Amino acid sequence: MRVSKKTDYALRALFTLVEHFGSGPIPIRELARRNDVPKKFLEQIMLALKERGWVESSPGLRGGYQLAKPPNKIMMGEVVRHFDGILAPLECVSITGYQRCSQEPVCRFRRVFLDARNYVANLMDRASLAEVIKGAPVTGREVMEPHLVGGEGI
Repeated sequence: MRVSKKTDYALRALFTLVEHFGSGPIPIRELARRNDVPKKFLEQIMLALKERGWVESSPGLRGGYQLAKPPNKIMMGEVVRHFDGILAPLECVSITGYQRCSQEPVCRFRRVFLDARNYVANLMDRASLAEVIKGAPVTGREVMEPHLVGGEGI
């Protein structure tokens, strides 16, 4: 599974809003600066988040964006699906993006991708923004040491 830049930027902005939940709106310029996101691109993303009811905007000098829902009511899985469509690594194991493959009757590795889809979907659908923000950032050591995650070439 690869997450698009749009999803990455949406999650960055959402987590900034989670950090400031209940403290009033944050201007788009500030959101863009804090998250290293091009302002014009972020404006499009914020409109999409607003359409989904996850954020709301306030006009004016002290305006900006804030969460429209509590962070425990927004799940990472729904955000990723909204921007990227599916969580499945292959279309032949996707519920919403299913496309039949000519090798389905004989394919052995498809089961591993189905298991991966189920694991990722379950993890992402249970991961509220409120829970995720409690975790520590991933370190370079965690990323670069395969024995910490169970395999090489990940």
